[in-house]
Amino acid sequence: MESLILIFMFVIGLFFGSFFCVIGMRLGREEGFVKGRSYCDHCHHSLSFLDMVPIFSYLFLRGKCRYCHQKISPFSTFIELFTGILFAISYYSFGFSYEFLLSLLGVSLFLIVLTSDLLYMIIPDSVLLFFSICFLIVRFFQGGFPLLGSSLLSGGILFLFMFLLMKLGNFLFKKESLGGGDVKLLFVIGLLLDPLLGLVAVFLGSFLALPVALVLYYRKKEPVIPYGPFLLLAALFLFFTKITSSELLSFLTNLVAFSYH
Repeated sequence: MESLILIFMFVIGLFFGSFFCVIGMRLGREEGFVKGRSYCDHCHHSLSFLDMVPIFSYLFLRGKCRYCHQKISPFSTFIELFTGILFAISYYSFGFSYEFLLSLLGVSLFLIVLTSDLLYMIIPDSVLLFFSICFLIVRFFQGGFPLLGSSLLSGGILFLFMFLLMKLGNFLFKKESLGGGDVKLLFVIGLLLDPLLGLVAVFLGSFLALPVALVLYYRKKEPVIPYGPFLLLAALFLFFTKITSSELLSFLTNLVAFSYH
């Protein structure tokens, strides 16, 4: 039974991944996604259902548009596959629980931001607002007003930290160091993680982004990278590990004590 549920979550994730990719692309281009059919980016021909079956359509069409025969970017297929895997991991890690719902929301936000920020360097406010409301609803049903209040406090603390970090970076580098979307994104992450884990996500996300920044610098390009996906990836990693702040502090304390021996 568990295997069937995992397969089901994977398949559902494939279709949601296709939808997330459309949302990220259309919002990144400032287009509406509620109305209007999907279309080929080259010839703008409307796509039928058979053209949009996750993964299989790309393989069956050999990576080309059915109508203009131009090559299709495999990016959407990657998002579909990645979403399917993460949906299955969410169920495997948490089963049917509030944490499972939070993980699905976090994964969904990650894939949409990955698409919009990676392709267009934009994190739409509408996406952040929608997921903030969803996180808060789940937190309320999970723990009532006390948990709702602590989640809002965590989000506020992390937002303030990121805002001050942005101001400091702008002052030191004399240019924009962080986007406003990254600052607001940390508020949403605060609804998923407590302040300490949120701060760890900031530094872990920076560590994950560093190799990409170095490659861009090596190629003598402007080292501007989409930080949002790395920040969310770090936050999801911490959430899936199920580590708590007390466990993290205990680990760091033991590590410091070990280094002095």
